Amino acid sequence: MDLKIYYQKIRELQRGIAEEYPVVMSLETPDGGKAGVATEVPRELAAKLVTDGRARLATEEEGRSFRAAKAEAKRAADQLAEASRVQLTVISESDLRALKSGPKK
Repeated sequence: MDLKIYYQKIRELQRGIAEEYPVVMSLETPDGGKAGVATEVPRELAAKLVTDGRARLATEEEGRSFRAAKAEAKRAADQLAEASRVQLTVISESDLRALKSGPKK
């Protein structure tokens, strides 16, 4: 393998990728790589994965779908985190009556 040609292919492909963080879809590989797994990676890594035959660039629709699913997962995680921050204060019955009766003079 000529390394000069290999890295030239990576640089050319990298220049052709418009997004800073494109979505790639994994391909099945002989070492156990699973096909069809979407991942958002830096442009440089995407070019290397495609050149190595380990992934392909996702279509526009696949990218939108992946990002929508990630946004929904983040929203759900944020909502769960917000729900766990609810603060409760336990007060006795006499303290509750004192609060209801108003300020003491």
